Amino acid sequence: MEPSAASSHLLSDAPDAATLAEQIDALLRVGLDRLGFESFRPGQAEAITTVLTQGALLLVAPTGGGKSMTFQLPATVLPGTTLVVSPLIALMQDQVAQLGERGIPATYLASTLDGAEVSARMSAMAQGAYKLVYIAPERLSAPGFREIIHRIPIPLLAIDEAHCISEWGHDFRPEYLQIGELVHSLDTRVLACTATATPVVRDEILARLGLRAETPQIVRGFARPNLALRVAEVADKKTRDRMVDGLLGESLGGPPRRGEHEPKGSAIVYAPTRKATEAEAARLAKRGWRVLPYHAGLDPNKRDRAQRAFLSGDLDIVVATNAFGMGIDRSDVRAVIHLAPPSSIEAYYQEVGRAGRDGVDAYGLMLFTARDIVLRKRLIQRPSDDFEVDPAIIEHKWGLFLELMRWAEGGTCRHDAILRYFGDEGEALGGCGRCDICVSLDDDDEIDEEEVTLIVRKALSAVARIHRRFGLTAAAKLLKGAEDDRLQRSGLVRTPTYGILAEHSEEWLTRLLRRLVTAGWIDFSGDDRPVALITDTGRRVMKAEMPARILLPPTQLPGAKGKGKGKGKGQGAQEVELDAAGMAIFEALRAHRLDVAKADGVPPYVVASDRSLRDVALLRPRTMDELKMAHGIGPAKAERYGPGLLEVVAANQPS
Repeated sequence: MEPSAASSHLLSDAPDAATLAEQIDALLRVGLDRLGFESFRPGQAEAITTVLTQGALLLVAPTGGGKSMTFQLPATVLPGTTLVVSPLIALMQDQVAQLGERGIPATYLASTLDGAEVSARMSAMAQGAYKLVYIAPERLSAPGFREIIHRIPIPLLAIDEAHCISEWGHDFRPEYLQIGELVHSLDTRVLACTATATPVVRDEILARLGLRAETPQIVRGFARPNLALRVAEVADKKTRDRMVDGLLGESLGGPPRRGEHEPKGSAIVYAPTRKATEAEAARLAKRGWRVLPYHAGLDPNKRDRAQRAFLSGDLDIVVATNAFGMGIDRSDVRAVIHLAPPSSIEAYYQEVGRAGRDGVDAYGLMLFTARDIVLRKRLIQRPSDDFEVDPAIIEHKWGLFLELMRWAEGGTCRHDAILRYFGDEGEALGGCGRCDICVSLDDDDEIDEEEVTLIVRKALSAVARIHRRFGLTAAAKLLKGAEDDRLQRSGLVRTPTYGILAEHSEEWLTRLLRRLVTAGWIDFSGDDRPVALITDTGRRVMKAEMPARILLPPTQLPGAKGKGKGKGKGQGAQEVELDAAGMAIFEALRAHRLDVAKADGVPPYVVASDRSLRDVALLRPRTMDELKMAHGIGPAKAERYGPGLLEVVAANQPS
């Protein structure tokens, strides 16, 4: 996409690259001065330059990373009115007010305005009175609005929270689907901004907007070394409460005591349900904290009071569901605690990223229990409004949750693992030194990888025995050699697997099996009483056709009785990563996936998931049979898309 004609006199046909660079540099200086800033944050100048010169950009940067500058500055130096699509009315109001203070005419159109005010603002817009107009996505369907924007120069269309256009983003909004047609009809510069987007979501954003596969993408700013990230599996509620109280004391200094001290900041505690939100807020209030609950079931006035009190500093803690947080910008949040795992790494990092925005040390603690994995699967499968959920949606959401649990139970620096997940390897820390994994890796215990592999293969053999008949509990009992009527009736007590890992406790074996679930080697079938099954990949690991690269669970959970070091053998075992050649193949496969998806008129995930493409890049298959060894590539998908995938792999093999 080329820069719009409206700005051609600002970006003239330069005789050489040096002259163009001088023009861009001059525009950046003018824009900075108009916005009242002295310098750019890292990556901002690169993003703005890309928008101005190449006409399209997908920018992925975390909340608080300065994404608004990348569309506000071009809007100040380009002739015409820049449109900004955003779902966050509070954010629109704040940014319009800030721009007004700097003398830049801007407005917003949202459902909170009455009809007369909307008409007045649209009339002024038609006269070219504004440099920026923020709109809610619903406004795009209004005929009067569409007529105006096709009469006035629009040098830039910015889409904030662009992941909302993806059915596989964590905050999908159907009204965002209208934006692609608008992009096509306006033929203008396009800047899509999002705080969290995996490669498959980024590809769908481009597809939905009708942008080319080679559209520039900048992924930056995800490194947050001031955040000390921790994850813990807890045995019971008493232990969970103790860990929550411990971190609140560590991060805030304890509840406020008159005449002694005030807390050092604030905290957000995310609870999985409305009931849990109310209960935890009441518990913390009894301990002396200034705290209120926040969830969608509360009266709007109570929600508004809680949000205002938190932002003004009248609350130490807010306990909330994930309904809280969009547009919240309190810089002194010292801790974000999750009482249960959220739906994905994207959701987690967006929420935990609300801590430590001032750059000062802050903490993130995610807790989970034995029941969370099965409960999440049940929630994902639950019908919505009496309609069965699309199996593809179930698979995708389940995959996102498993990615979070793999991260939770992984053996590498938590920050670096997140940076790899988002494709921001350039900011890798090489170990943050502060997360629980980095701290634990100071332990010099020897790792016996052969023993790890043997234990995993034995565990998978038990699941193969109970395949689609019983749940994980039966598999753990089979490995332990415990008495159980089901095992007796089915004859499993007479198999070689019975008691094959008798030296371990049933509790530890169950945790091991759950880790094999997160690795994708075990899955569940059914809803009310899920049964376990071994996946195709799991069979390959069991048969030693694939390595068993996994971190064994600790020998003891926080709060469990007995003694133990809290670390199982194999701690620190790392998941294999793609090398430079593998990453090149992966990126080529992504571009191919997007082209195929656009040609077939389907979302990119239908062609292949990110995990499938990574597997293909790792395996580098030459034949259809080898391709089918990749995760998610079954016979039907191999027949339809296999030849193209193999062709891409062959074309990108290192010489």
